[in-house]
Amino acid sequence: MNNQTKKIDLPLKIMFLGGIGEIGKNMAALQYKDEIIIVDCGMTFPSVDMPGVDLVIPDFTYLVNNHSKIKGIILTHGHEDHIGAMPYLLRDIKAPVFGTNITLALVEGRLRENKMEGFVLNTVRPKSVISLGNSFKVEFIHVNHSIPGSCALSITTPVGIVFFTGDFKVDFTPIGGVPTDLVRIAEIGQKGVLCMLSDSTNIERLGISMSETSVGRALNNIFLDNLDRRLIIATFSSNIHRIQQILDLAKKHKRRVAFRGRSMLNVADIASKIGELKYDKNILVDIDQIKDISDNNLVIVTTGSQGEPMSALTRMSNDEFNKVMIGAMDTIVISASPIPGNERMINTVINNLYRKGAKVIYESFAEVHASGHGYQDELKLVLSLVKPKFFIPVHGEPRHLKKHAEVAMSMGMSPQHIYIGDLGDCIEFDSRTMRLGDKIVAGAVLVDGLGVGDVGQVVLRDRKHLSEDGLFVVVLGIDTRSQEITACEVTSRGFVYMKETEELIDEAKDVVMQVYSRLDQKDLADWNLLKNIIRKELKTYLFSKTRRNPMILSMILEN
Repeated sequence: MNNQTKKIDLPLKIMFLGGIGEIGKNMAALQYKDEIIIVDCGMTFPSVDMPGVDLVIPDFTYLVNNHSKIKGIILTHGHEDHIGAMPYLLRDIKAPVFGTNITLALVEGRLRENKMEGFVLNTVRPKSVISLGNSFKVEFIHVNHSIPGSCALSITTPVGIVFFTGDFKVDFTPIGGVPTDLVRIAEIGQKGVLCMLSDSTNIERLGISMSETSVGRALNNIFLDNLDRRLIIATFSSNIHRIQQILDLAKKHKRRVAFRGRSMLNVADIASKIGELKYDKNILVDIDQIKDISDNNLVIVTTGSQGEPMSALTRMSNDEFNKVMIGAMDTIVISASPIPGNERMINTVINNLYRKGAKVIYESFAEVHASGHGYQDELKLVLSLVKPKFFIPVHGEPRHLKKHAEVAMSMGMSPQHIYIGDLGDCIEFDSRTMRLGDKIVAGAVLVDGLGVGDVGQVVLRDRKHLSEDGLFVVVLGIDTRSQEITACEVTSRGFVYMKETEELIDEAKDVVMQVYSRLDQKDLADWNLLKNIIRKELKTYLFSKTRRNPMILSMILEN
């Protein structure tokens, strides 16, 4: 790939706002002249260095500034990392949205949660072809994934075909009965594809991924091996095929099913209403009624497979959910693999469950999870069918993208025809060349409660400081006429336990009084200067006594 500083006006741009160099918040935009289409609009969960943050979404600045050019928003499937930021995008951009039935049903649910309505949601099916503006024609191609209604995209532009695999695997025995449409993918490859952007999640895993039907067989054996025990199965709420298998097995083994977790209840309700989840309503039991059902007649299907702190399974493991008390007659199945970075939280939950005497079954010891992302041989297969001129690995951290590029080169692709991208990259194409254009604004916007983007690095730094070192507050009362101190109060939170450190607190007050006594009248008149000097002196004193650096606040009250 040529990376030239000279500006070249090429007709087609692919821009990355998320999902490249990272797992989550997938979002890309294609632009030809004055027309833009958006592919996916996802979110991710905050990392451990983002205390208090609820969600992380892409930075929409470029799209908002060019909102009049946007012709449509295309969604590959209904996972949160591909649709979760839609309510925030649609507050600023009015454009038609296209996706399959289940995908749009989940989007509509998110919009209702945010009290948003009146948006144009257009349902498509695999093999549907839509035209957007004068520049783009989009074909939806059925692929297997861990949620129904997943599609790859073949986008025809005036420059050539751009092929997005979306999230996919090649499953020849899928739950829905329809394998990934390799025939159509091969036909598109025969036409000639300018550029392919491919899922890289499992590029490090050799061979092919396990079929979802294998999980069903493993779960059936667990039902048989635990005939006299209560079963609690944690999985992703969006894994509708997994939930369908659990419901079918519960019916087969004459067990009632209770759902637990807000997202589990919401997705199950939405999926059943549109026919993606099929079951006898009489099999369900409300979580409030499970005390009347014997252990051997019950299955609880819950969220929390990633050890999320507020999830239902985590609360059960901590005795914080009084409707389900874990004990020696429980078998807990964690039917999911850890998302990178979540391993410690999951292990904590597993350890807590063992402490309560429960039996725990998870992926390391049983085939209770099948990934929705293809392994290396599946990625190779699709790459060989599409035969793109240019290749951009996406949906992965830097190591995944690099490995995927190496695999493509091992299959004969030229290194000059492969690009490992980053957020904000704008790749410009004509029918023969691929070049790096000018960067666009991209990055992470933090959502905290009702605030979107109002929490930045300074706030995060303060929160981290508070969480690690605590807070130390000194309040001075000053008589403005005599300039004498009338009160000096000190309080602490998360730093020391004040009842056991009275000597430290008294000495801290002495430090404040000494600072005040040695300042002249001019300094005393500048309260900002006074507060800064107090903070500096207290910081030195407290560190010398405790080797800790709490956040120090000094306040002055007039009397």
